[in-house]
Amino acid sequence: MQHNYELQQITGVVEEIVFQNETNSFTVIDISSGGELITAVGELPEISPGEKVVLTGRWDMHQSFGRQFRIERFERYMPDTAAQYLKYLSSGAIKGIGPKTAAYIVERFGENTFSVIENEPERLTFIKGISKDKAQKISAEFKKQFAVRTVILGLEKYGLSPSECIRIFKKIGINAVEIIEENPYILCMDAEIISFERAERIASMLSESPKEKYRLRAGIAYILKYNLMNGHTCLPIKKVIPLCVELLGVDEETAAEAIDEMKENKLIMSLTVKEKEYISLPEAYNAEKTIAEKIDLFVKFSAKEEQAADKEIDRIEKENGIKYQEKQREAIKLAAQGGMLVLTGGPGTGKTTAVRGIISYFERKKNEILLAAPTGRAAKRMSELTGYEAKTIHRLLEVEWGEGDKADFKRNKTNPLNADVIILDEVSMVDIFLFSSFLDAVKFGCRVILVGDSDQLPAVGAGNVLGDIIASKKVPVVTLTEIFRQAKESLIVTNAHDVIDGKEPELNCKDNDFFFMRRDNPVTAAGTVSDLCSERLPRAYGYSPVNDIQVLCPSRKGDCGTINLNRQLQAVLNPANEKKKECKIAGRLFRTGDKIMQTKNNYDIPWERGSETGAGLFNGDIGIIRDIDINTETMDIVFDDGKEVVYPLAYGNELELAYAVTVHKSQGSEYDAVIMPVTDAPPKLLYRNLLYTAITRAKKLMIIVGSREKLDKMVENNRQNRRYSMLKNMLAENPKA
Repeated sequence: MQHNYELQQITGVVEEIVFQNETNSFTVIDISSGGELITAVGELPEISPGEKVVLTGRWDMHQSFGRQFRIERFERYMPDTAAQYLKYLSSGAIKGIGPKTAAYIVERFGENTFSVIENEPERLTFIKGISKDKAQKISAEFKKQFAVRTVILGLEKYGLSPSECIRIFKKIGINAVEIIEENPYILCMDAEIISFERAERIASMLSESPKEKYRLRAGIAYILKYNLMNGHTCLPIKKVIPLCVELLGVDEETAAEAIDEMKENKLIMSLTVKEKEYISLPEAYNAEKTIAEKIDLFVKFSAKEEQAADKEIDRIEKENGIKYQEKQREAIKLAAQGGMLVLTGGPGTGKTTAVRGIISYFERKKNEILLAAPTGRAAKRMSELTGYEAKTIHRLLEVEWGEGDKADFKRNKTNPLNADVIILDEVSMVDIFLFSSFLDAVKFGCRVILVGDSDQLPAVGAGNVLGDIIASKKVPVVTLTEIFRQAKESLIVTNAHDVIDGKEPELNCKDNDFFFMRRDNPVTAAGTVSDLCSERLPRAYGYSPVNDIQVLCPSRKGDCGTINLNRQLQAVLNPANEKKKECKIAGRLFRTGDKIMQTKNNYDIPWERGSETGAGLFNGDIGIIRDIDINTETMDIVFDDGKEVVYPLAYGNELELAYAVTVHKSQGSEYDAVIMPVTDAPPKLLYRNLLYTAITRAKKLMIIVGSREKLDKMVENNRQNRRYSMLKNMLAENPKA
């Protein structure tokens, strides 16, 4: 597309809605302006034919549709002539009024039409087909639409987008403008629509400053929310007070008083452990409290105890042609005896074998068994390894997405899962909110087996579920440590264990599955990574650069970060040609054949998988672009878990190229070949657990490219991703709340 970047303004009447995406309000309209029919595109919620609009934006030349006006801001006015009334009502803007009824109404009431609908709806009953009840409903719908427009007009001067105004109207109602002008911080507190920084900007634009208590509450909540997004479910109060002083420009006494006031009003929660007080947002506190209470029930009462006889396990061994290690036998016994069990261990220690043994034991008992994992990739891998169907936790709980992308699970305490045994894999990836919802749906008497590697990176979301459960010693834990003989032959396995133990990995072997290629210069290292993906590994091993090889980076930035490597890898693995369609979104170039990743949860995008349909893509989902359709402004993408999606380009800022991804994004996945550059990453990302997680993602081949000095620092740096959380202490016998 060619762009004219000079802002212009046009005024006209909406003639036709050509296209509208109800999810994000992206709209294509035809408007009549100065005797000319103009096509305009942009975010126009609740727009209807007949409305007068003043549009501010830029002219574009679309390669398929020609000249278009791209809207950046708009003002709208209700129709004010009989002809405009007729066009507006005939469009179906008001439920209950079709073209024929619209014509009757306008013919009878003329330029008083809207006044009658709003103020004298009983007069509509003179029109054939309109009952008294229907007239009242038409009036209510009209008033609602007028109220929405009033809110948009009243709030757009504060920099709020039309779609944000719609959300505000739905959350707060018809008096939203007055409420926000009294307390703009409600938008980052209860409504959770904008950030604290934007609420501050709105407050600065008001003629009268909001009460200081509103600002203090919002600032404290912002500090806790910011840290929640970084994994901390709570913070020591002694850390919060200095942060308040810095953020809000108040003294320590004022900050402490504001915290006390919020605690008193249950706007934040607190827990005191060993005379140290922690504070938390109510949603995080309640999630961890629910987990602790449910685990306590599982451990004390849930499953009917039964002794797993050694003879029973012997029969399973004989039938499956296998010999369990002592710890694996212990895991099967404890799974049978208790309500909950944690099974943990590193690569090559036989977790999968133990899980299969647990499944075999309960199959013989004719128990109903369910398997689940946090991501589609992890669930698919669990299915392949066990031979049993595994679902994502969201799918298991039959998720539906409500207002504000809030998860609503059909499976819950009133409609629990129909299972005697549930095995949950990759628990290190599960945050407190999802785990709380999961436990909520587990019926009394069901056994729960939690499987994971506690040395992996913690969950991207909040909390440290697996680590806290293990550390609490509340639940029986079986830790597999013995590496199987066959696994010992793999340097991927032995080096992973060496790294997590703080030992130097074996880097000099030339005929195994783990290689180190020294490249001290980041630019040279990036070139080597590109060459390995495009030429050397496909030639030597027959690997597909897109399907079998994954580059994992400690960081997004730098010559060996994901941003730069994705550009380089796209150029060599999927170069441009006349047959490939392209589009540029938010500065990123995408073309057909590209490997991409969804970077945030989006619960509105519909998908198909065979005969199955649903909606929702998740942060970390990887797919391939099969087609780009500029006419419909969509991409055709097929994701790894089989979901086929017609992806609106309007959401394209949620996509990234995925030839290279961060180690954090790779959790729960495995790849035939992993290449990891270790050169110019920030020191805070050069730590042991990150390296261990990257190594354990490789199934057949692991190659590290970079600086030996940086690699040694990663092994030496045992800085755990320490997270503040309450769960461990809530699981203790008598936490003081």
